[in-house]
Amino acid sequence: MSADYQLHGDVAVITLNNPPVNGLGYATRVGITNGLERANADPAVKAIVITGAGKAFSGGADIREFGTPKALQEPNLLSVILAIEHSAKPVVAAVHSVAMGGGLELALGCHYRVAAPGAQIALPEVKLGLLPGAGGTQRLPRVLGVETALNMIVKGDPVSSEVLASLPGQKLFDQMAASAESLLQEALAFAAQAAARQAAGEALPLVRQLPCKHPQGDAYFQFARNMVKGMAKNFPAPAKCVDAVQAATKNKFDAGMAFERAIFVELMNTPESAALRHLFLAERAASKIPDVGDDVKPRAIQKVAVIGAGTMGGGISMNFLNAGIPVTILETKQEALDRGLATIRKNYEAQVKKGKLKQDKYEQRMALLTPTLSYDDLRDADLVIEAVFEEMGVKEQVFKKLDEVVKPGAILASNTSTLDVDKIAAFTKRPQDVVGMHFFSPANVMKLLEVVRGAKTAKDVLATVMQIAKKIRKTAVVSGVCDGFIGNRMIEQYSRQAGFLLEEGATPQQVDKAVEKFGFAMGPFRMGDLAGNDIGWAIRKRRYVEKPDMKYSKTADLLCELGRYGQKTGAGWYDYQPGKRDAIPSKLVEDMIAKHRQEQGITPRKISDEEIVQRLVYALVNEGARILEDGIASKASDIDMVYLTGYGFPIWRGGPMKYAEQVGLFNVVESMKRFARNPLDDARFWQPAPLLSKLVAEGRNFS
Repeated sequence: MSADYQLHGDVAVITLNNPPVNGLGYATRVGITNGLERANADPAVKAIVITGAGKAFSGGADIREFGTPKALQEPNLLSVILAIEHSAKPVVAAVHSVAMGGGLELALGCHYRVAAPGAQIALPEVKLGLLPGAGGTQRLPRVLGVETALNMIVKGDPVSSEVLASLPGQKLFDQMAASAESLLQEALAFAAQAAARQAAGEALPLVRQLPCKHPQGDAYFQFARNMVKGMAKNFPAPAKCVDAVQAATKNKFDAGMAFERAIFVELMNTPESAALRHLFLAERAASKIPDVGDDVKPRAIQKVAVIGAGTMGGGISMNFLNAGIPVTILETKQEALDRGLATIRKNYEAQVKKGKLKQDKYEQRMALLTPTLSYDDLRDADLVIEAVFEEMGVKEQVFKKLDEVVKPGAILASNTSTLDVDKIAAFTKRPQDVVGMHFFSPANVMKLLEVVRGAKTAKDVLATVMQIAKKIRKTAVVSGVCDGFIGNRMIEQYSRQAGFLLEEGATPQQVDKAVEKFGFAMGPFRMGDLAGNDIGWAIRKRRYVEKPDMKYSKTADLLCELGRYGQKTGAGWYDYQPGKRDAIPSKLVEDMIAKHRQEQGITPRKISDEEIVQRLVYALVNEGARILEDGIASKASDIDMVYLTGYGFPIWRGGPMKYAEQVGLFNVVESMKRFARNPLDDARFWQPAPLLSKLVAEGRNFS
């Protein structure tokens, strides 16, 4: 059983024991109901306390049962809560550390609740595209009031037990314990008192019997609905949360519960919820490396060094400073070093000005930063991250120097976005200590970290980098070595398709608008202008030599030949006004594209937004399937994490691979066959990856 049963005098204690957060899996639910039955059948037991072992009361649903029939197997959570309500003896929830989702709903089903200070209380189901499905929308408004409860349900963010306990008129907690350590003893005493009151004739209180009204009634809920729809237009769950809480104010409790349940089932079947649940599980799965188990001990990282104080080097440094890890930052010239330090200060000062960072914290972080012009100052670093110019010759100089200077056992990482990590490792006598740590710009903001595993990278190096990524609040995804790794290898095919679309008749703004309407944060041409079109130009020049038979549109090269590199030059695919980032359609660019079509003998055609989206997104999918086949990514969900956290793919669509599953892999492959018949496209690219063809033939998905 995942719940323990013990007697403390005449009080039975049922302790949820399902590490790490006492998820309410089938065995735990059985343990609770068996404990309740045992306690009610024992004449010596006067009251019952439910609590959680370890560092949680309960984090809610057990993610190992997520979306499986076992999650609904009787006793399901609704049945467990009903059994608590029907207990003939008082049931007290002793809440500590974490009470979220089903864990909070379980506590709300108890007759009384005693809470420890510092407990994090939440109904976070909305973050999975759902609403609370075991009475949360019906009970929480009854104990906290409609507005407070609705805010918690719609946002899904945790609130501390002390904050909730201080609210006027709240009925969530009957008592606050002095400390987490004294919680159980105080809950036992409270349970004994409740039993005495019951013996004296007092009825056991039930949250379901409390009133639930809002003074403004429907007007308040319409206001709330308008606010929610404006903030979460691509997600149906928040608006449905409003409907469910409104139902709590209009209906009898059981009717409200039925309404909540119907909406829960409806939301469970939406593609948005499927995508968000996929993201939730994919984020946790990304940290698991198939051949690096828990027995691999990470190396200690107490000091970090960063080579290069430019945009990337400064942003990378800030991640470690934010986590309280000392950083030595190295540049070759004092002017570049001063400029880099000034940028870091400016970034922190902007946070202070906005009230996001306290002045003393800013000063603490800057005190952890040591600037230097000498490699000798890196001798005792545990981790060195190189963030210099993306050219193999420059990387060679840096890594040979690091190999001479840095202590044995230190990890040497490259921030390269495309170059061969195995070649970089070969510049040293310690290839086992070399790894890729590809941060995304701006490095102090973007969540994604591609961890590039070289052929000789040691397992403990990987374990260390994954651990440190968590410490600096990054989502780390492991990639094998190939040109562009996961993200940039795929985006190259996406960008090629964007170029072909221009040649065939689309404009940059039409392509961007279609993709942004689909949900991307930014279309390919606006993205190129932001990143710098010269970066893609440099890669294409390399491709023309390495892969002379690969087909490209020449439009992007023509743009760069005009010196239109993007926002940094004030002109790219769009025109830009000084000091502004607004993309203004360019007549010059449209004329350049039209002239190119004419020279190539291409008659432009009308291209639908649907075709634009399919060609760009399915290009990602096909290349993603090849990446899986090559073993560059270990699972499709890792590819989705790269695109959701690093490339602005719409979260509610779950990433390119998940989206392809939702469309149907058969339908994706049929579209690819159609694109292959287009003489202006690249027919060879649109041959479905063998893995994709195999999955379609077998009726299976990536997952």
